[in-house]
Amino acid sequence: MPAWAAPGPPDPARNPVPATAGAAVQPGKKPLPELPSPYTPNYTRGAVPPANGQPPDLAYGAYQRGQYVTAFREATKRIEANPKDAPAMTLLGELYNQGLGVKQNAVKAAEWYRLAAAQNDAAAMSSLGLMALDGRGMAKDAKAGRRWLEQATGHGSPTAAYNLGLILIGSGAAADEAAAATQFRKAAEAEIGAAQHDLGVLYLQGRGVPKDPVKAAEWFRRGADNGDLASEVEYAILLFNGNGVTKDERAAARYFLHAASRGNAIAQNRVARLYAVGRGVAKNTVEAAAWNLAAAGQGLSDAWLDQTLSGLSADERTRAERLANERIEQR
Repeated sequence: MPAWAAPGPPDPARNPVPATAGAAVQPGKKPLPELPSPYTPNYTRGAVPPANGQPPDLAYGAYQRGQYVTAFREATKRIEANPKDAPAMTLLGELYNQGLGVKQNAVKAAEWYRLAAAQNDAAAMSSLGLMALDGRGMAKDAKAGRRWLEQATGHGSPTAAYNLGLILIGSGAAADEAAAATQFRKAAEAEIGAAQHDLGVLYLQGRGVPKDPVKAAEWFRRGADNGDLASEVEYAILLFNGNGVTKDERAAARYFLHAASRGNAIAQNRVARLYAVGRGVAKNTVEAAAWNLAAAGQGLSDAWLDQTLSGLSADERTRAERLANERIEQR
């Protein structure tokens, strides 16, 4: 059995719905249903201090530093000074939405988002769309959720474009797949890794766009550069097979290893197979066993590897178990 083939979950490049079945989805775990808004922690493309000599965004800066009470106070002061300060309204909505610095209250979050949306704030529209789809802070309403996302996309929100693409791809209709590809592209060009992954899958499968493994590889690489786990695994598979990109087993192994170290079960399984046969890396049965145990700990077992590594000595098994435990604890 070739090193890149694995039982259990199918190769990520062949998943039928890229939005929900990418390589980063672990066995037994559901993917996250949404992307962050500009005020979600670690999101760096939201409000930033303008380059025109205006004062820095103290509220947003406090939020980014985890000083949520200060962020709430500064945003409130801004709204008192300017009742049409949409970014400040959106920030208050996000604080209530997440329960940061204030008691979590989805209804109040939606109220602040609506006020900001009335000022054409795309981030607020995007958050309202997700809340309507989930039924948080308001009655569940898929049509209203989609309308909010469409409005947010029209106002330039790449996260809204991505989430709108997820809705479209779920219908299975050819026209919707083409429309989804258009939305994914908007988000992908804004360097959203998940969108780059999903657009890459569409190019790989020829859904909504002409089949083109070269473009698929380009988007997977960009997604990997942006830290998207699914993209890392997809790109590693293409590198290993020489599909859409020059074949390079060593480079593929590096991508697999990086994704495996981040806890991706499929990558851990692929790395174990590479070590077991010595392709892209030097053959090392202890490493193979350690990565196999790490993947198995997440529910991805591999009978071929179990059989191949059955001849390890007691000492080698002990070392492999120790390595696997260390890697699991580091996650």
